[in-house]
Amino acid sequence: MSTVASTSPAFRRALAPMVACAALAAMLGGVLGEGADAWQWLHWIAKPLATVLVIATALAWPPITSRYRRRIVVGLVCSLFGDVLLMWPADLFVAGLVAFLIGHLYFISGFLGDSRPGTRPLAWLGCLLLAALNLAWLWPSIPPALRGAVVVYALVLAAMAAQALGRAWSHAGDALARPARRAAIGGLLFMLGDSLLAWDRFHGALPLAAVWVLGSYYAAVWFIARSVARDDGAVGAMQASLA
Repeated sequence: MSTVASTSPAFRRALAPMVACAALAAMLGGVLGEGADAWQWLHWIAKPLATVLVIATALAWPPITSRYRRRIVVGLVCSLFGDVLLMWPADLFVAGLVAFLIGHLYFISGFLGDSRPGTRPLAWLGCLLLAALNLAWLWPSIPPALRGAVVVYALVLAAMAAQALGRAWSHAGDALARPARRAAIGGLLFMLGDSLLAWDRFHGALPLAAVWVLGSYYAAVWFIARSVARDDGAVGAMQASLA
């Protein structure tokens, strides 16, 4: 994962529009796929393809550290498995949830490389409060058999977003500010996307759900993938924080 010399600047510039096109195709297939096999196939192909391109994005730039990139990439690969499991014709919702949960744990481990656990308590309070409110509103609609899994997932997701937000807050103004800010945006967007998915699944169908859920999800993983890339001076700052 540490070799990026073969990745050309032109390929790096092309990744963003490639991800955008695949994501738009996945959304279009999701919206039009009900009862239309051709559109459903577009969704099934484009949805994981977009995530694969996001993983390529995380591998394309020189990283802050190889350890940080390794953990983020593993988290993104787990998200890819979650993508596939959630769209499988069989009901593999819990399996998909577990795949995403493991991915969030890897994201958290990456964020902990240069920030303390629980840094910035206000960030944690805000994210956990949002998770609790969301669970409270959805609780009557969640099947009892799924409540335990949903609670665990919501807490881990909130912890991931909170650690990313607190990390960005801690690094504001230093050489890691921009990469940390990207990860924080990604973490918050992940909370938004998964909240929309939960409302669509448990409370009632959202209009154009594929657009809102997938749009926020792909934006989330894109920002997290881009948080791997170092800015000038970021490597030295990370190494100093680990010393």
